[in-house]
Amino acid sequence: MKWTGIFLLGYVILLCGILAALWKLGILANIGTAWAVIGFVIALGIGIMLAVSKSGSKENIEIDRN
Repeated sequence: MKWTGIFLLGYVILLCGILAALWKLGILANIGTAWAVIGFVIALGIGIMLAVSKSGSKENIEIDRN
């Protein structure tokens, strides 16, 4: 589960970097705040779905006590 959190943290940092680049280029000023927030929430949702899908499967460990 800890790798899921690290993956999600890296994805959020990536999104913040992309938003900073778009802001610096002046593209966010043309889009508007509402659409920028909507896009960020959608991208964050995709990141959560990717993080969960990369988390792997749970395995049951059986201990043979003979």
